[in-house]
Amino acid sequence: MIKDIEKILVTEEEIKTKITELGKRITVDFAGKEPVFICVLKGASLFMSDLIRSVQLPCSIDFMAISSYGDSTVSSGVVQIKKDIDSDISGKDVIIIEDIVDSGLSLEYIHTYLESHKAKSVSVCVLLDKPKAHKTDVHIDYIGFEVGNEFVVGYGLDYAGKYRNLPYIGILKEEIYS
Repeated sequence: MIKDIEKILVTEEEIKTKITELGKRITVDFAGKEPVFICVLKGASLFMSDLIRSVQLPCSIDFMAISSYGDSTVSSGVVQIKKDIDSDISGKDVIIIEDIVDSGLSLEYIHTYLESHKAKSVSVCVLLDKPKAHKTDVHIDYIGFEVGNEFVVGYGLDYAGKYRNLPYIGILKEEIYS
C-alpha cells in the first residue's frame, strides 16, 4: 500500500498528539456533562476510538452511516442515511465525530438531522478539514488538521474500501484513482 502513497501529510505521532489535545479540550468544554459521541461510519471509527480514550468524562457512543461518495473521489452532494443512530439523544449534548469535511454538505445534513432529534446541543469534531473545498458555511468546533484539496487516505479514510488501516494520513497517487 505504501507504494500507492505520494506523500505522508500527517504522521502517526502527529495524529496521537492532536487527539490527546482534542480530548483535553473536550474534557474541559463538557465538564459536568455526559456527551454522546456519534461516530460517522466508517471513516471516523479509528479517530473516535482513540479520541474517546483521551476524554476524561462519562460518555456514551453511537454510530451513524451515510453515503455521499460511493467509490468516487467526489461527493455527489446527495446524502443517504445507511445506518441511523440507536439512542434517544433528546436533551443530550451530542458531539459528531467525522473523519474529514470536504464540501461540508454531509456534515450540514447530519447536524440538522441530529438537531431535529431535539439534542440539547450538537458540536462537531473532525480529524481533517478541507476549508477550500467547503460549499456551505459549516461550523466545526474541533479540528484536528487542515489539509488542501489532495485526495487523502489512511487512519480510517479510504479509497474504494482500501487504505483505512494505514497509521498515518497520506496523499494517494493520482494514477490510483484516475
